[in-house]
Amino acid sequence: MSGEEDIVLSELNDDELVEQMFDDLYDGLKEEIEEGVNILLERGWAPYDILTKALVGGMTIVGADFRDGILFVPEVLLAANAMKGGMAILKPLLAETGAPRVGKMVIGTVKGDIHDIGKNLVSMMMEGAGFEVVDIGINNPVENYLEALETEQPDILGMSALLTTTMPYMKVVIDTMVEQGVRDDYIVLVGGAPLNEEFGKAIGADAYCRDAAVAVETAKDFVSRKHNQLAG
Repeated sequence: MSGEEDIVLSELNDDELVEQMFDDLYDGLKEEIEEGVNILLERGWAPYDILTKALVGGMTIVGADFRDGILFVPEVLLAANAMKGGMAILKPLLAETGAPRVGKMVIGTVKGDIHDIGKNLVSMMMEGAGFEVVDIGINNPVENYLEALETEQPDILGMSALLTTTMPYMKVVIDTMVEQGVRDDYIVLVGGAPLNEEFGKAIGADAYCRDAAVAVETAKDFVSRKHNQLAG
């Protein structure tokens, strides 16, 4: 017997199935992820547990390997697409069960910049972590950000840039928020390949996030601090 025969997902126990879903996410196998999600639901798993343990658990591995240069953009997009398949099944159920809403984020790439892969990855990982994400796309002038903040009332504003020439535009957005007296109402996170921590500090952002996994951790941290302040 070689190990070549197909794995039947429904024959695996819970731990093995979650482990297999990590592999399937890593390999970008959307149908297998959808099947795995459905099997766990049939077995009585709470939608939130499937989300965090199977999908987010798997995407965390993908995110780490992307950061370390083991995986590249095409693979990550395939993994993200597979996760989307699982999320589509879970989303309505999460809404019904009133899964803990962690917070809300508006995210977009700045004016002059049409890169969206990093941003999309952050959006997916944030959704996976239980945030509501409003993605306003690419090439956003300051008006777009301000309008989205007003309309959506998020906890977090995320800005992304991949070009050194568009990075300074983040400061334009933050300065305008300061001028309008709304800067302190939001947690501002910035990210993108050419940025670093010093730049984030210099432009007045709350934090610079070097990758999607860090963005999720940072967002959770800031939102919980914000809630604690409000409660205190």
